[in-house]
Amino acid sequence: MATLLRGTRWAAIATFCAGYPILSHLAAADPSPDLFDAAVAIAPLIGLALVLAWRSPQRAWMLLLCLAGSATLYGMAGWLVQHYNWVFLLQHAGIQALLGLAFGRTLRAGQVPIVSRFAAIVHGHLSPALARYTRQVTWAWTLYFGVMTALSLLLFWLAPVAVWSAFANLLNLPLLILMFAAEYAARLFLLAPADRAGPLEAIRAYRQASSGGLPPSS
Repeated sequence: MATLLRGTRWAAIATFCAGYPILSHLAAADPSPDLFDAAVAIAPLIGLALVLAWRSPQRAWMLLLCLAGSATLYGMAGWLVQHYNWVFLLQHAGIQALLGLAFGRTLRAGQVPIVSRFAAIVHGHLSPALARYTRQVTWAWTLYFGVMTALSLLLFWLAPVAVWSAFANLLNLPLLILMFAAEYAARLFLLAPADRAGPLEAIRAYRQASSGGLPPSS
């Protein structure tokens, strides 16, 4: 039963990851936007608010606050339909910028780069070569997220919305996968076998970090 539930959960996540970007692109590029398009844009924000409210110690009050906020948004339906693409922009460029900041701030003097901290979960002690490599990879991810943020903003302001949406919604996941693949290829080429970690080890490290097991940053 547990295996079935786990499989169902992963299937639902995969369906969402594949389907929502397509739905978002269709909504963002719609030449005749309506309330459904605006709802597609704000659905992740409402969903996140509901999850946080459900996990809050003040669950009842927070759920009521979410309900009031949703009612307020519905009352602003006309404004939302006119400006919902700004919500899409906030989601894409905002997330990229926050990730770039999260990676970049660990490159400051006295800090341990975030990729080095992930590697420490897998390997324990880091060899000098692995420590140097993980710092370089942290730089690479920082630059990646910075470039993605800049391109998102530039295309949103200078290109037709359908072009921006294709970049932000349809190409976002493929570009992310390509970045992971390029980093993995570099890892195989530049590191000794003892310093390499495969995708499964990386996933385990991420799950451990998410549960509070990330080594200290300094």
